[in-house]
Amino acid sequence: MTPAGVPTVFVIDDDDLVRTAIQGMLKSVGLRSETFGTPHEFLCSKRPDGPSCLVLDVRLPGVNGLDFQRELADAGIRIPVIFITGHGDIPMSVKAMKSGAVEFLTKPFRDQDLLDAIHQALDRDRVTRQQQSELGELRNRYESLTAREREVMGLVVSGMLNKQIAYDLGTSEITVKIHRGHVMHKMQADSLAELVRMAAKLEIPPGKK
Repeated sequence: MTPAGVPTVFVIDDDDLVRTAIQGMLKSVGLRSETFGTPHEFLCSKRPDGPSCLVLDVRLPGVNGLDFQRELADAGIRIPVIFITGHGDIPMSVKAMKSGAVEFLTKPFRDQDLLDAIHQALDRDRVTRQQQSELGELRNRYESLTAREREVMGLVVSGMLNKQIAYDLGTSEITVKIHRGHVMHKMQADSLAELVRMAAKLEIPPGKK
């Protein structure tokens, strides 16, 4: 078992020598890694839940690394990719970077260049995971609101005053204040500005549930 939070570098390359060399280099600097000869092996593996990145050869038997990058994205597997290739060209590297690759290295590359790219990729994944965790927590808070509280929240973040919201909902201003208080408490928002930021992250259309 891999302790939660321990970063893992996945390496997919059909060349045994390349896989062994990269794994040895990573081990020498204290980085955990798993290697695979094909993308299929990678997809069939049970990957630990922690920061990770993928060192991916562009030319693999039966599959192009750039196509596999797109397959991962389509499957919802969000993992930073570092491409390595012995047959790279500028159009290929541009396409890879436009698709979100962290780096595109041509063999033979310096160990330090690969390490720099790996550290950048792992940092990117840590940030993404933190943002996803915070968004998940925010969604849980929003789900705890009643239908009316969500309605009030939508109107509040649109900039409407309590009396305007009361008129719009056909209720009293006191009732709106109570709902608004519940919204602030349940969402753990200390200010209107913070509530507006939360609504933006949740992509809640102003003035709607």
